[in-house]
This record gives sequence, C-alpha cells and structure tokens, in this order.
Amino acid sequence: MAGKCNQFTGRAVPWAAMRVAFGTDERTPLADEIAAALAGAGHEVVLRLEDEPWPDVGRRVGEAVAAGEADRGIVCCWTGTGVSIAANKVAGVRAALCTDAETARGARRWNDANVLALGLRLTTPATAKEMVDAFLATEPDADEAQNIVKVLDG
Repeated sequence: MAGKCNQFTGRAVPWAAMRVAFGTDERTPLADEIAAALAGAGHEVVLRLEDEPWPDVGRRVGEAVAAGEADRGIVCCWTGTGVSIAANKVAGVRAALCTDAETARGARRWNDANVLALGLRLTTPATAKEMVDAFLATEPDADEAQNIVKVLDG
C-alpha cells in the first residue's frame, strides 16, 4: 500500500503492507495502540500475543518471523531486554532492542534486524510510533551484506 497515510505519523509511507507478528508479555495501552496502529496502517497482524510470559512471547514471535509467517516482528516487555534475548535464540532472528527511531532505523539499515524489541516502562506512545515507523520503512543497506552474513555464520 505504497503512499498510504501512516497512522503512526500521519505522513504518506513508502512501504507496502507487511505481515507483522506482535507480542507483549503485558497488555498495556501502549501495546494496544501499537497493534491497532499496525492494523490501521494496512499491515496484517498475523500473530498477536498478549499477557504471556516474556520468554514465550520472544520465542513465538521469533519463530513466526524465522518461518516466514511474518515479514517482521515486534515484541514488548517491561524493559524490552527479555523478549529481545528470547527472540534472538531463534535461528534466523535478528532482534534489536531500540529506544528511539534512529536506533530502529539503524538496526534495519546496518543489521537487517527483523524483530523490533521495545520496553513498555519508559517508551512513550509517540516514541513507539516513531520507532515502528522507522523499523517498517527502512530497508537494509546492501553495503552491509557481508557484515550481516558474518553475524549469521557466527
């Protein structure tokens, strides 16, 4: 849906609709807002987990992304750390714990992150919207492909 108005920012967006796996260990107004905005922006939320233990949230969202059931994933817990660690245990997942839009943009551009992790404790709705927008709108930098392969080959 290129050119569709993004509910996160109100601006036209360059990306097509994606399949997004979304999970949170605690249902909060912020988590509800993120999930609703994803759907409102035309993305298909293919997995929505809430109020499940953070290790399960991270793992299950990671599995959905790694299996190709979702193009990208977004995970939340109180600090974001636990879900990011759990997601990164899934082969093929590159989860990035981000605190702002530039970090989310860089995680996509330079690391080809496919799961965005964020903390529920300190993230404001405006910052969450900016991070998700940046994460979904940014593609990897082709010049980083060799570095990304080095990480995958571990």
